Amino acid sequence: MAVTLLTINDMKRYYEMVSGTVKALDGVDLEVKEGERIILLGPSGSGKTTLLNCVAALDNPTEGTYSFEGISVPRDAPEKMTTFRRDNIGYVFQFFNLLQDLTVLENILLIQELSGGRDEKRARELLALVGLEDEVNRFPTEISGGQQQRVAIARSLAKSPKLLLGDELTGNLDSKTSAMVMEVLVKACEAEGITTIFVTHDESLAKYATRVIRLDSGKVISDEKV
Repeated sequence: MAVTLLTINDMKRYYEMVSGTVKALDGVDLEVKEGERIILLGPSGSGKTTLLNCVAALDNPTEGTYSFEGISVPRDAPEKMTTFRRDNIGYVFQFFNLLQDLTVLENILLIQELSGGRDEKRARELLALVGLEDEVNRFPTEISGGQQQRVAIARSLAKSPKLLLGDELTGNLDSKTSAMVMEVLVKACEAEGITTIFVTHDESLAKYATRVIRLDSGKVISDEKV
């Protein structure tokens, strides 16, 4: 039986604007099991990225509870929130955010160092996992956008996160490259036993998920296993 990784109850995130209250999240309930691959779908402004940021402890919900492995996630305590993210969360961004003056391998090694332990063998294994074992000494500007995103995936796995999050991670890629990146991502996360939640506008990416959650106006409007 799958173990519950995180639980969210009645999460709300409201913003007070000159024009009135914006309800980015308006009472979201979510339970995620270990090993799930979840894609969050919905139009712009539906609350997808806000939910992802609250899950990552990058943002504080206005109301509601959030527990990770049965322990309440710290809120309003920046240092504790940073520690929580460092120990548990990996993040893949739409923009690759690779350091251009470091090689592919050095980008991975840097994250390892920041996470407490440099391990070149492990770094090379991760790059092989995403099909880049022959590109380790090249610089980001010398490889394609799809390859750079695969480096970003390997980098996010370098600290062995329990949960990997992605926000429009294929948004800058063409459809063929997007499919290649997602296939690599699924393979890597299955091999590493990592739970994933991704935000996208692209309906075609739903086939890579085990579960698809749709949001609109800050609410979950459907939650289906694939």
